[in-house]
Amino acid sequence: MNNIKFEDLGLKEGLLKAIKDMGFEEPSQIQAESIPIALQGFDIIGQAQTGTGKTAAFGCAIINNMTPNRKLPKALILAPTRELAIQVNEELVRLGKHERLSVLPIYGGQPIDRQFRALKQGVDIVVGTPGRILDHIRRGSLKLDEIEFLVLDEADEMLNMGFIEDIEEIVKSMKSERQTLLFSATMPKEIKNLAQRYMKKDLQHISIKKNSLTVSKISQYYFEIKHKDRFETLCRIIDFDEPNAAIIFCKTKKGVDELVEAMQSRGYVVEGMHGDMTQNHRMMTLKKFKEGNLDFLVATDVAARGIDVEGVTHVINYDLPQDNESYVHRIGRTGRANREGIAYSLVTPREYISLKQIQKATKSTIHRKAVPTADEIFETKFKNIINDVKETIEEEDFANFVPIATELDEEYNLVDVAAALMKMLFDKQTSFDYSQNSLETPASAEVRLFLSIGRRDGITPKTLVNFIKNTARVGSNQIGDIDLLENFCFVNVAEDAYARIMDNCSGQKLNRRKINIEVAKQKR
Repeated sequence: MNNIKFEDLGLKEGLLKAIKDMGFEEPSQIQAESIPIALQGFDIIGQAQTGTGKTAAFGCAIINNMTPNRKLPKALILAPTRELAIQVNEELVRLGKHERLSVLPIYGGQPIDRQFRALKQGVDIVVGTPGRILDHIRRGSLKLDEIEFLVLDEADEMLNMGFIEDIEEIVKSMKSERQTLLFSATMPKEIKNLAQRYMKKDLQHISIKKNSLTVSKISQYYFEIKHKDRFETLCRIIDFDEPNAAIIFCKTKKGVDELVEAMQSRGYVVEGMHGDMTQNHRMMTLKKFKEGNLDFLVATDVAARGIDVEGVTHVINYDLPQDNESYVHRIGRTGRANREGIAYSLVTPREYISLKQIQKATKSTIHRKAVPTADEIFETKFKNIINDVKETIEEEDFANFVPIATELDEEYNLVDVAAALMKMLFDKQTSFDYSQNSLETPASAEVRLFLSIGRRDGITPKTLVNFIKNTARVGSNQIGDIDLLENFCFVNVAEDAYARIMDNCSGQKLNRRKINIEVAKQKR
């Protein structure tokens, strides 16, 4: 992309400030290519894989060109699932924080009377699933007379989920003088026909080539955590693994600074790199890391580009990256020169969707790993101290210290002396004060899953339970309450079974219907 920056795309100051606040350093390829064209008012078909930054691509264009009035909505964004609608809504709120925009998510499973009230008060942008949007249109609570921007996000997924007729009915209910932005990973015939019928003749087609993302020699794991436990989890991982050299990635420059400060306060030998640092500063930091004078380097994606350091044993994603390609670039910093490498990612339940997208794009398996307990960390440290002492004794390179030991022997028992010295060494090597053996359980005893299949597909609770049991090999006691609705359903499953259910059941067919499964927002 020739190092294009957001400042080069023609966006207004408030939007650029919001982007900076979010920590984005430079646009992804789909953002760099589509935003300038969208700002000119062209309809766009954007063909790019999931996880390439499409939300910011259409979000920046809409927010930049919109004149908010908080009456009738000016923009409508359709997404295939409630989880994606929530995700898009949250990103638009962050992008529009300096523009006084009102953004409303609308999806099934949420009290409809609350949506009625919000629509009546006035809103600028509506983000929703086709079924619930159509429901509001038919009830007269959502009027599309003033829509200037229409976005079809993940259009091929909406097609797979049977929403094509709903989408057509929605599009027919709004004026033709609008800008339409359609984003899809693939371009099946039905999507092309939809574009031909409802988009302008001079529409621009932007296709981002699907790169081959390979991560063959790197062992990949993730730790499921609560956000508040992120730093302690990192400390536990590096105290247990004791990597020779590790690069830790943060999403933002502010995140790098805060993490470096926190790690340094715990005694780790660490420095940071990001785009606000001078080139000379970055080169000096990298030199120290290459020469082994730093154990850890904390960096953003942009600052770490092109880093080639032999001997990096671990890459740790303290924050998941903005897109799938960045994940591959990150973990490629380890496993160099045919050596094996380890990549860890810290993931909250809400981020699990992004992790699944990364797995799908890279065609790799990212295994779940338990956060080390305090006992496991202590045991590792004890073994390493014993091995170090044995090696020093066998090398017989301690003659200068014999007089000190002899002097201490006159006053103390040498076993006590050895134990005291080991304690001093142990305290020096263990940076975090672990107050309990294990972190708290990262989520409630059950996880609520969203499945894109419902009563209209001939599904009953019994057939659904049997499908999950047989496909994921889980017991019926691990499947809890089922909320079966017309077009989709929610299933509560045991926390220790949900990852297996998502891995084995998502993408499979039940009653000839392909099922998409995602972690749902917990019921309140």
